[in-house]
Amino acid sequence: MRIVLVGPPGAGKGTQAAFLAKNLSIPHISTGDLFRANISQGTELGMRAKSYMDAGQLVPDEVTIGMAKDRMAQPDAVNGFLLDGFPRNVSQAEALDVALKADDVKLDAVLDLEVPEDEVVKRIAGRRICRNDSAHVFHATYNAPKAEGVCDACGGELYQRDDDKEETVRKRLEVYHTQTEPIIDYYRAQGLVVTISALGKVDEVTARAMDALRPGDQAA
Repeated sequence: MRIVLVGPPGAGKGTQAAFLAKNLSIPHISTGDLFRANISQGTELGMRAKSYMDAGQLVPDEVTIGMAKDRMAQPDAVNGFLLDGFPRNVSQAEALDVALKADDVKLDAVLDLEVPEDEVVKRIAGRRICRNDSAHVFHATYNAPKAEGVCDACGGELYQRDDDKEETVRKRLEVYHTQTEPIIDYYRAQGLVVTISALGKVDEVTARAMDALRPGDQAA
């Protein structure tokens, strides 16, 4: 299957992408991984992306699209892939359609993870990270430490990242609504969008997604 995964920040896209890719035996292709791989390998596209990133500028769509096309052309993606974080806007979605058409393939579904905005804010703004080891992550509501502000694992101080503060989260949501959400209508016009609730336990959301992606269950 060839799937695009969309949803607001905090919807659990990265977590669900990993489980879905494993269950469907297809590679999980994320924008972050594309950038890291191309930069570490010193590819032409990677160096171009790095030059923009080092200058504090957005990486042009053409660079991101080029990386995605190269990755989708690799042998492990011949039977499908799951795109996470790409396309990020309608122009990228249109470019992806052109690239897929050139290879005589098409998307099977666009999985839209739906989460109420207040829940997104609650999920992200509640995160607390250990200063000693960023792998130790807690949540004020869902996974609270035994002692407030103290890491259960090492006793380090827990803090809230600037990116996780409510004001920043709401700005990220504005960017999502303005830039990325329009691709849902773009793909809905093609009959590809499948919307599911991303509320509940991780395994429940995964099961919901797998059910929705079964042949014949996609939007008409």
